[in-house]
Amino acid sequence: MEKVKIMIADDESKLRTLIKDWLTDAGYEVIEAEDGKVALEKFEQHSDIKLIILDVMMPYVDGWKVCKEIRRKSTVPIIMLTARSEEMDELESFEKGANDYIPKPFSLSVLLARIRARLEVDAISGNVIEQGELRIDIDTHRVVLAGKEIELTPIEYELLLHLARNYGKLYTREKLLTQVWGYDYYGGDRTVDTHVGRLRIKLGEYGDKYIKTVRGYGYKFEV
Repeated sequence: MEKVKIMIADDESKLRTLIKDWLTDAGYEVIEAEDGKVALEKFEQHSDIKLIILDVMMPYVDGWKVCKEIRRKSTVPIIMLTARSEEMDELESFEKGANDYIPKPFSLSVLLARIRARLEVDAISGNVIEQGELRIDIDTHRVVLAGKEIELTPIEYELLLHLARNYGKLYTREKLLTQVWGYDYYGGDRTVDTHVGRLRIKLGEYGDKYIKTVRGYGYKFEV
C-alpha cells in the first residue's frame, strides 16, 4: 500500500529530523524543506503531497506567504507551526488558508493526532462527509447525528455543510454571509449568529462541541 506523503517545512534541522523520524515510524513518507523557497519548489515537484506542516518564520519566503501561494493552487491540508502564540498570528494563519495552527513548543503526539484528524477529514468518500458523530449525505441533503436524522432548514444545512466541509478553518461572519448566503456583507452579522444559534440547538449536545466560537472573529467546525 502506498504511503501517505507529508511535507515538513522548517528551517530548524533538528526539529525537522525529529518530526520526520516520528512520522516515518507512524507509517508516513516525509519530504523535508529547509526554507520557504524550497517548500514551494518541492510542492511543485510532488503533486501527491497529502498534508503540509509549515513553519511561519523561515528564510527567503515566510510560512504565511508559502501558505497563501499554495492555496492559490491547492486545497491540501496545511498545519502551521510558530514560535509565537499571539492570537493575531493564529488569525493570520487562518486568513492565509491554513487548516490548523500549533504554537511551539508542542507535543509530537499532539501533532500526530492533528495530522491524523486532518487526513481523516480530507478522506471524504464520494459525496458523504463524516465528522465524528455527524454524517452529511450531499446528494440527498440528509443529515444524521449520532444515528438520528436531523431536520434542518436549507440555510441551516448549507451553513453546516460549509463549516464541516472546511474542517478547522476559521470563518468571519462576513465570509460566511458571502459564501453561504451568497451576498456581499453589509452589516448583517447578526443573521449569522442567529442561524448558528439555531443550528447548535438542533445539534443538541454536539452543538457547542462541533461549532466553535472564536471570540471577536467568527466560527469554525471541529470534532
